[in-house]
Amino acid sequence: MSKSHPDVWRVAIVVPLKAVEAFEPVLERHAEAVSWFLDDPTSDESDDKVLWRLEGFSKTPVDRSAVEENLALAAAAEGIAAPALVTEKIAGIDWVSANLRDFPPIAAGRFFVHGSHFAGTIPSGRIPLLIDAGTAFGSGEHATTFGCLTAIDRLLRRRRFHRPLDLGCGSGILALAIAKAAAIKVRAADIDPVSVTVANRNAKRNGAAARVTATQSAGYLSRTIARHRPYDLIVANILARPLAAMAADLGRHLSPDGIAILSGLLVRQERFVLAAHRMQGLSLLGRIRIEGWTTLVLARSARARL
Repeated sequence: MSKSHPDVWRVAIVVPLKAVEAFEPVLERHAEAVSWFLDDPTSDESDDKVLWRLEGFSKTPVDRSAVEENLALAAAAEGIAAPALVTEKIAGIDWVSANLRDFPPIAAGRFFVHGSHFAGTIPSGRIPLLIDAGTAFGSGEHATTFGCLTAIDRLLRRRRFHRPLDLGCGSGILALAIAKAAAIKVRAADIDPVSVTVANRNAKRNGAAARVTATQSAGYLSRTIARHRPYDLIVANILARPLAAMAADLGRHLSPDGIAILSGLLVRQERFVLAAHRMQGLSLLGRIRIEGWTTLVLARSARARL
């Protein structure tokens, strides 16, 4: 008799917050899905000494020696000790349903993010965003996505935008938020073709296929992205190093009165990312800090305020 659900392999490490960025890519290399959370839920998440558990889940057996080797390499590059690795086989669970139960609806600003498993009523005055946790990043639960949604909500209450861009769109959640709240067309882009497919599918599921168009692009390099510049609003929820590396490209694609929302960086990486964008003539309008993560709002003018 065949199993109703396939086996899943789990890999896990426990590290302090400052080491999350170093080791998360290692787990992403060996697993289809990676998440992290406080190892002790009763701990104070603002304490740098508190430990966080990173977990990865794979549909195929994990090569433990390969994972340990890559963890050691990442640790050596950062000058820190490699964490102990835990691997286990989880037999025949409904992985999708189990994960869906861990993603309750989330309210961020006027947005109400929920999965297809949600059977409740959308709260009055909220804008629903139907996003299931899946292969593309961005289902609202992470502090960076939450911060971006909050910043988008605040900006859209103060200003009308005409040409937005969601760079590194993942699931397309931020592009959808802008499109549904402002009733405007939004261009989205991601280097990952799977994310592009997911973003376009989510746009259709949310009744926004006519307003959100996702395309594959390595940063700002595609002709499509260049052809539609300048953008008066650019949202990029990526990582600190790519954000800094693409600061000049952002500067070339942002309109003179444009605003940029940047996230995917830890609080300790703010100066690094800000310095790169200040060289492009951008200044800080505001920041949102959540659970050790930061969302920055930048502009060339003082036209908007958070």
